[in-house]
Amino acid sequence: MKLTGRQAASYFAKPDPSHAAVLIFGADAMRVALKRQDLIAALIGPEGEAEMRLTRISGADLRKDAALLLDAVKAQGFFPGPRVAFLEDASDGLAPVIQTALGDWQPGDATIVVTAGSLAARSALRKAVEGHPNAVAMGIYDDPPSREEIEATLAQAGLTNLDREAMNALLALSRDLDPGDFRQTVEKLALYKLGDKTPATPADIIAVSPATIEAGIDDILNVVAEARTAEIGPLMQRLSGQGIAPVTLCIMAMRHFRTLHAAAADPGGPGAGIGRVRPPVFGPRRDKMVRQAQAWGMRRLEQALQLIIETDLQLRSAGQRAPQMALVERTLVRLSRLTAR
Repeated sequence: MKLTGRQAASYFAKPDPSHAAVLIFGADAMRVALKRQDLIAALIGPEGEAEMRLTRISGADLRKDAALLLDAVKAQGFFPGPRVAFLEDASDGLAPVIQTALGDWQPGDATIVVTAGSLAARSALRKAVEGHPNAVAMGIYDDPPSREEIEATLAQAGLTNLDREAMNALLALSRDLDPGDFRQTVEKLALYKLGDKTPATPADIIAVSPATIEAGIDDILNVVAEARTAEIGPLMQRLSGQGIAPVTLCIMAMRHFRTLHAAAADPGGPGAGIGRVRPPVFGPRRDKMVRQAQAWGMRRLEQALQLIIETDLQLRSAGQRAPQMALVERTLVRLSRLTAR
């Protein structure tokens, strides 16, 4: 049997322990691994691996010894409770071995969990599992997680108190982060809010998000964009002392001003434009960048981008002799003065 969509999402959270086997396949190994972790945890509980109720078998080992899978399925553990025989990196060549294990499976045996890469509809491995009356197969694709999946991830991390803007921010962030990075962000947010009974806000998400630019770089880019020229020198000294590379500053400046340009160029205005940029911008930073885009205007932002590109080419030039950090500082000063024209 094949499960898709909401059926598959619900199954990972609450699998049927009476099923003999579950196949999880997909091109993105990280997405497959995360779903497999959820499934096995739901089947055997948090102490299952410590109690030796999980047997791991690699596809390479099973190709050398076909009896490994059936032995794991039939083995009796020292601790009571459901068991899992996990086969990793399976391929179509192992379909006959899995069919044999399914044919000998009896209630009380270990559940067979199989992971594989991308499998075509005619895959022998998929047919072996999908065609069995007591087994399920689920494909994991590169689509952004649904709201239900995000809510399940939040519940798993113990995060149930978010305001509406924070939930919208997480939905946007989930579309731009790898699944592993997104899950780590949610776990960091849970730790960040540990013991705090107030709802999580976009500012809290910014504090833990990997998409957030380092505070020092963010500070100087805002100083430049807001024409606070006198503050550039002290901030540059601090960043230089922290070991920030000139090229990194240039790249971050390019990203910042490209975002402002995209917002200013939007037919719906900077407010609408900032909502369409990726990675998403939200919270107080969003309001600040909308104001910056309005103050600069599209023409001056194009001039700013041209200036940054020229500086980047100079930094990468083999014949460049001027100190690179001084070159970047001069560019930032020139940028901050553009708005005064």
